[in-house]
Amino acid sequence: MESKHRTLSDKIWLVLKGLAMGAANKVPGVSGGVVAYVAGFYEEFIYSLQKVNKTAFKLLLGGRIRSFARYVNGRFLFLLIFGMIISYFSVSKILDIAIEHYPLYVWSAFFGMIIGSVYIIAKDFNEWSRANLIILCLGIVAGIGISLLKPATQNDNLIFVFFCGIIGVSGMTLPGLSGSFILILLGNYVLLLVDSVNALFDTISDLIRGDFSFINNPFRIRLLKVLAIFTLGSATGLVTLSNFLAFLLIRFKNQTNAAIIGFITGSLGVVWPWKKPIFETNTLGEINYDRVGDPILTNYDRFIPTQFSTENIIATIFIFIGIVSVMALGKYGENTRA
Repeated sequence: MESKHRTLSDKIWLVLKGLAMGAANKVPGVSGGVVAYVAGFYEEFIYSLQKVNKTAFKLLLGGRIRSFARYVNGRFLFLLIFGMIISYFSVSKILDIAIEHYPLYVWSAFFGMIIGSVYIIAKDFNEWSRANLIILCLGIVAGIGISLLKPATQNDNLIFVFFCGIIGVSGMTLPGLSGSFILILLGNYVLLLVDSVNALFDTISDLIRGDFSFINNPFRIRLLKVLAIFTLGSATGLVTLSNFLAFLLIRFKNQTNAAIIGFITGSLGVVWPWKKPIFETNTLGEINYDRVGDPILTNYDRFIPTQFSTENIIATIFIFIGIVSVMALGKYGENTRA
């Protein structure tokens, strides 16, 4: 794929899209792939990742940097990934704080965004054959089924961490399948997207100050190793999944879109705003904690609100804000594709 000519405005928007994808990937139940799909650059994203193959590495190892960049649509990928990286150290941290202090409002906004995403994607899909309807239903069932699975306990074995990277990156490539929620099910969400990222942030801060004492901190070094292996796994997953998805989009585009719509619809259960966390307890009824001192989440107790309270009214408003924001993003995506 040849790189498109992009104006300065296009480049800024790509970085902002990367910010949005990074933030979405960090939130359990939300998929960065949905952002790419609704904003109109999903296929370019997948086809660009598909180009990271043997030919690309030959160009890179041969020192043909410009040819490599053109071949993989490098400017597009660089700006998008640059936005994601910025997000992990800025927007994602703000989201962590918001979810901790205002969980109902944050989940309400994301719930509205998922509803808006389903509408945006489904409204232009006109291939509702019997086979595609069955695929849609299977996608919904799969999405709901994943939301009901019981999370595992934390595991920092590096081979397992590499596997988590491959699976966790699914949120970037598979709209509706949240990589962060998959990491919760695998038991490593806090380790990989909170503790290890914070360790990297702290290490960069120490290096800027000229403080190298972290070298003697075995816990920090272990987290940095975990992050490095997770990143390697994520890169592997991106390349392999993108090739598989590119194949599906070429050969079975309508069926793939039907499955994506189903996945996104099924994920609504994961981001349902009115829920209470259920933690694992021992025989005495006391909450069990993992090795880093975090309570072990088993699932959520979801309920329908019955009180006409100010809190619930505000949450409903946030749902509509989420819907409107995605509708606006979808409109921008249509203009971009036009």
